[in-house]
Amino acid sequence: MEASAPPLDDCLRLLRGERDEQKLAGLLVAANVCRAGDADAVRKVYDAAGPRFLRRLLNTGLGKVEGGKEEEREAYLRLAVTVLAGLARAPEVAADEGVVSTVPLVAEVVSKSADPAITEECFELLSLIAIASEDGAYKFCEPGVIDMIFLQVSSLPDGSKCIELAINLMRLLVHKLKVDNMSVDKLQGMTSMVTCLARLFAILHTAVKFDALHMLTTLLSQKESALLDLLRSMPASIWEFHIRVGITAILQNRVVSSEKVHALLLAECMMSILGEDWLSEDCKIHGNQNVLPVDKFVLLVLESARVEVAVLLNELAYLKYESSKTSQADEAVSQKQRNLAILFSLIERIIKMISNASSEGASSQTISESTIMQAITGLNETINLVLDFLQDAKDHGQRKGDDLLAAARIVGSYLAEAPYACKEKTRNLLEFIFCIEGQDESSPFYSICFMLPMLSQITTEADGCRTLASFGGYKAVIDCLVKMTEQDGIDNGSMFLACDTIINFISNRKSVHIPVDSCFICLLKALVTWSGTTDASSVTMTASCLCAMLIDLTSEEILLSRSDFGTKTLGSLSELILRSLQQGIPDDDGEQLNQKQIIVSGYRRWADRFPHVKNVVEQHVSV
Repeated sequence: MEASAPPLDDCLRLLRGERDEQKLAGLLVAANVCRAGDADAVRKVYDAAGPRFLRRLLNTGLGKVEGGKEEEREAYLRLAVTVLAGLARAPEVAADEGVVSTVPLVAEVVSKSADPAITEECFELLSLIAIASEDGAYKFCEPGVIDMIFLQVSSLPDGSKCIELAINLMRLLVHKLKVDNMSVDKLQGMTSMVTCLARLFAILHTAVKFDALHMLTTLLSQKESALLDLLRSMPASIWEFHIRVGITAILQNRVVSSEKVHALLLAECMMSILGEDWLSEDCKIHGNQNVLPVDKFVLLVLESARVEVAVLLNELAYLKYESSKTSQADEAVSQKQRNLAILFSLIERIIKMISNASSEGASSQTISESTIMQAITGLNETINLVLDFLQDAKDHGQRKGDDLLAAARIVGSYLAEAPYACKEKTRNLLEFIFCIEGQDESSPFYSICFMLPMLSQITTEADGCRTLASFGGYKAVIDCLVKMTEQDGIDNGSMFLACDTIINFISNRKSVHIPVDSCFICLLKALVTWSGTTDASSVTMTASCLCAMLIDLTSEEILLSRSDFGTKTLGSLSELILRSLQQGIPDDDGEQLNQKQIIVSGYRRWADRFPHVKNVVEQHVSV
C-alpha cells in the first residue's frame, strides 16, 4: 500500500494544479489509479479533478471549445471517457450529480465517434451511471439522449463488444425506468426508445432482433400508462410500420415457439394500444410497401396464433391429466398457461376486428370478404379445440383454474358474435362452463359473465330458453346478476345483458316451467338496488321492466308472507315502477318504448294483486 501512495499523491497534486497541463498529466496517472479499483482512491481523484474540468475536457474533445488540433481533440476525448469510465466504477462517484450530468455529452460522443474503443468505453460508462442511481437512469430520458445513443446500434458490427454493451444498456434502462411519474419531456425520451427498438426489430436479422422484441413487449405490455397514452396520441408513424415488419419476419421464419409467442404478444400490445383495427390497417410509409399485403398479414397473425394455441392446449392437457406430478411439471404448466392467456387475448381482439370489418356500415374496410371468411373458418376450428379442452377438463373433474376461465372467456367472446356456432358442443358444455371458477374465485362468477352476450341472443328463441332451463342455468344467471349489484362500481353493460337474458327467459315461460323461489326474491331486491345507484333512464326502464315481469308471476300477499321480503323492499319496488311510468322517452328510442309497453301492460294485469304498488302509482299517474 505504501508503494502505491506516492503515485496517488503525485496524481492528486497534479490534478489540483492551476494549469490545464498539470491537470491533464494528473488524469494520465489517474487512469492507472482507477484501474487499481481502490474506491477511496477513486473518490479522491474525482474530488481533485472536479466535474467541471472533466466536462470541459469532453466538450473540447467534441470540438465545442475553440482551439486545438483534430488529433489533440481525439486524444482529449479518449482521455476524458477513459478516466470517467474508471471513476464511475465506484458507485458513489457514478451516482454523483457531476458524473450524471455528463450523460448527454457522452451520448453525443457515441453518436459521433468512429473509434470502437471509445464507443465501448462510452457504453460501459453509461451503464455504470444508469446502475448507480435513479437520477442517473432518468437522465437518459432528456430530449435527444436516447436517439443519440441507440440510433447507431443498427450500424455496429454484429457480434462486436459494442453491440453487446449497447443492448445491455438498453435492457437495463427498459427494466429500470418507470413511466408513472415522468414529466412529458422524459416521456418523449421513452417514446424515442420505443422508436429505436422498433427500428432494430425491423431491420436486423441477428440475435439483437430478439433482444429488441423482448424489450418492446416489456415496454408495451404495461398496464395503462402515460407512455401508452403518448404513443396513442402520436400520428401514424414509421415505428408502427417497423413493428409490423419485425412481427412478419418472426412469424414467417423458423424460430422457436417461445419467440413466436413473444411476437404475437407484441401484436396484441399494438392492438391494445392503438385499437383492434391496427391489425388490418394498410400501413405504408413514404413509398415503402408492407412486407405482406394487409390481408396476408392478418391471416399470418391469426394462423400463427391458432397453431400455437393448438399446441399449447394439447401440451397442457397432457401435463395436467397424464404426466407425473413434479415441481418442474407444475412450472411448465404455469408457463404454458401464461402463454395461452396471451394468445387467447390476441384472438379475442382479432374476433372483435373481424366483427368490426364485417359489420354493416364498416368504414374504409381494408380486408376482403374472402379474408374475413377464411378468418371465421379458422376461428371456428380454434373454438372447437377450446371446447374440446373444456370437455377434457370436465371428464377429469377439473373446474377450477385460470386457464379454464380464459378458455370460457374466449368461447364467450366468439359466441357473442356467432351465438349459434359450435351449437351442439356449446349446449352440452354450458352447464360445466357455468361451474368454472378462476383460481382466486370462491364460486363461479366470471365464467357466467362471459356467456351473457351469447345467452342474451339465444334466449330470444324457445330452444335457447329450454337449454338454460334444462340445468337451472337461469338461476346461475340471476345469482351472477345479484353479485354484480354487490360489487363496487356496477358493470352496467353486463347487467343489461343479464337482464335481457332473464327477460327473454320469462317471455318464453310458456315453453319452460318457472317456479317462483328465493332466487327471484333476491333478483327483485337486486334490481331495486341497481336502479337506486343511478338516474340513467336505461337502468330505470330495464330494472322496472324485469320487475314488472317477475311480480306478474306472484302476488303481494305471497311476497309479504316470505321472511326474505319486507314492506321496505315493497315500497322501493313501488317507487321504481312509478319512476318508470313517469319516465319521458324519446320517440326514436325503440328499446325503451318497448320496455314501457311491457311495464304498462304488466301493471294492468297484476295491479289488483299488488294493492300497495297500485296505491303509490295511482296517486301520481293514470295508467
